[in-house]
Amino acid sequence: MVEPWQDTTLPAHVRAADLLARMTTEEKTAQLSSVWIGADTEGADVAPGQHTYAARSAALDALLPHGLGQLTRPFGTVPVDPAEGAARLAGLQRVIQDGNRFGLPAIAHDECLTGFTAWQATVFPTPLAWGATFDPELITEMARAIGTSMRAVGVHQGLAPVLDVVRDPRWGRTEESIGEDPYLVGTIGTAYVRGLEAAGIVATLKHFAGYSASRAARNHAPASLGPRELADVILPPFEMALRDGGARSVMPAYNDVDGLPAHAHTQLLTQLLREQWGFTGTVVSDYYGVSLLEEAHRVADGEQQCARLALTAGVDVELPAARCFSPADPLPEDLLDRAALRVLTQKCELGLLDPDWEPVTGEEPVDLNPPHMRDLARKVAEESVVLLANDSGVLPLSDGLRIALLGPLADEQAAMLGCYTFPRHVGVHHPELPTGIEVPTLAEALRAELPDTVFVEEPAAAEVCLAVVGDRSGLFGRGSSGEGCDAEDLELPYGQAELLDEALASGVPVVIVVLSGRPYALGRWADRAAAVVQAFFPGQEGGGAVAGVLSGRVEPSGRLPVGVPRTPGGQPAPYLAPPLGRHGFPSTVDPTPLYPFGHGLSYTTFAWDTPQCDAPELPTDGETTLRLAVRNTGERPGTEVVQLYLHDPVGTVARPEVRLVGYVRVTLDAGASAEVHATFPADLAAYTGADGRRLVEPGALELRVAASSEHVHHAVPLTLTGPVREVGHERRMRCELRVK
Repeated sequence: MVEPWQDTTLPAHVRAADLLARMTTEEKTAQLSSVWIGADTEGADVAPGQHTYAARSAALDALLPHGLGQLTRPFGTVPVDPAEGAARLAGLQRVIQDGNRFGLPAIAHDECLTGFTAWQATVFPTPLAWGATFDPELITEMARAIGTSMRAVGVHQGLAPVLDVVRDPRWGRTEESIGEDPYLVGTIGTAYVRGLEAAGIVATLKHFAGYSASRAARNHAPASLGPRELADVILPPFEMALRDGGARSVMPAYNDVDGLPAHAHTQLLTQLLREQWGFTGTVVSDYYGVSLLEEAHRVADGEQQCARLALTAGVDVELPAARCFSPADPLPEDLLDRAALRVLTQKCELGLLDPDWEPVTGEEPVDLNPPHMRDLARKVAEESVVLLANDSGVLPLSDGLRIALLGPLADEQAAMLGCYTFPRHVGVHHPELPTGIEVPTLAEALRAELPDTVFVEEPAAAEVCLAVVGDRSGLFGRGSSGEGCDAEDLELPYGQAELLDEALASGVPVVIVVLSGRPYALGRWADRAAAVVQAFFPGQEGGGAVAGVLSGRVEPSGRLPVGVPRTPGGQPAPYLAPPLGRHGFPSTVDPTPLYPFGHGLSYTTFAWDTPQCDAPELPTDGETTLRLAVRNTGERPGTEVVQLYLHDPVGTVARPEVRLVGYVRVTLDAGASAEVHATFPADLAAYTGADGRRLVEPGALELRVAASSEHVHHAVPLTLTGPVREVGHERRMRCELRVK
């Protein structure tokens, strides 16, 4: 007889509730628990406090009689052949099923920030590079491919994307973020979620919330931000990715906001996330985030109190291992039932409660780096490279020149790979094994790209000098960029500033190529460099992408997702600042970026006609459409990125001078033109007022049609009419731009 919880014709929540009613307290608690097999107490940490906590976490054997909620990183902990890993995971799932009376398997989760974090899997560009593409459709395609590869080996949940809006690029995890603008982060992040979820993988939004707004850009540090900054800058990407992307999981942040740790923040995890936004999925802790309530935040006394605080706030699952959520310490039954029901409902949605569920066996060969994945990685990398400057016209490079190739990163794989790529995250601890994938360095890619070019070591013997600078990613101080690798300022690391000084002193035209996880201050050399190219950890195909842009085989189309500073002082980015946050007489410090948000050049030229507006006056609940013709006036094909910014001249609170509200890529052959249609809803003018309500107010606005946040082609005046409107979670959050 099939019990109701096994009946696939019933809704998931009905089946889950029936199963929950049959469970003991210990079995319910086990569904909130996880096990990290292979996370021993030796070697370097890949999670905060890993070695301390791993020795004090429950072993799988102790949990088996009651069941298990999650299996942690079956592929992202140690190098394992994909087929062997799938077979091992399948065997482990059978052990878990056989160990509990309901035969329930666990949800297996892994990292997937730059592709599936597994040995031999395709390494895609880091999320900051996703932002540089300004191409949501491509990011959806990438994420769907990543998710499909994860499903093929038995993984159910991916710990991505990161939706933290960059507030100070000294923060080491800037490379994991999409950019410094909430609209760009929201639209690109939502695109990633759609692709991952379309492949059947549970997307996990992180880090909720305020993590990137930490004091002095220090990892885990308290976040000093007011309620309006939280509401209007930090939270919208999460709201968009949940509502429009369909993400089924959320991960709280390590930081506190105004003294309230995110893992114990009831207002954030329950009142906002569930009651206002209607989220019905699971909240999974960041690794050891529940334990840190005691040992870092000191708001709990003992593991049981940590568990109670987290459960009360709305955390459902303790990752990466069972330590505080323990059957040995009874938890309040109502909170236990609430969390266990959410976990069981998600397991039901994944098919794990079905009577005929079988794990992926790994009997067939598994290729995690097939040609179509490499092609996607190449396309994302090519679209993400940003041409910052080319005043001398030295780019694109001709083949047959004598080129000096300088810099410690010119011939190093690390320059291509972010800290959550498998080679930099795990592989560095296994030097005895090959990388598992081919990652051409820039030097190797340039030699293939320019076969008739002579590369020399001294600028004096060269016609052009390529100075390659930037970062090596790592974790917790084992690199210049990455988790726990925060910077005191934005000076180039490893003495590379002196290298640029020496190269420029040679008198040979110098092209600066930056391969990094954050923007660095380049003002010291901007007026002397022949050209500047920026790529943010562009992945395994990044060497060819950058070489292609340098040669002209690839038309540069990337745009900056975060401004490049002029000086290394490390001040927060000024892009979303109100007038007093910009350069002016009250201060001797000029925070104006060298290259602003949205900036990027092409090898061709474009002309933008004056836009036409259907309705320059519109009600506070209305919309209007702009039409704009863009022409390629050069001799090469190219891609322009049309950006739409909102300027609100008068508000009831201080407002950003401009903020992005729409964008679209326009690819044109030489001499061709296209018309861009932008539908702007009045809801996008909403902001959080002095009383905490999000309002759309009548009055004057200005839409700026621009090539960057500072390069405005046309300003279109608008007037909102009618009453003040309060808007909430159902408001329109997108400006749709279409190319006709």
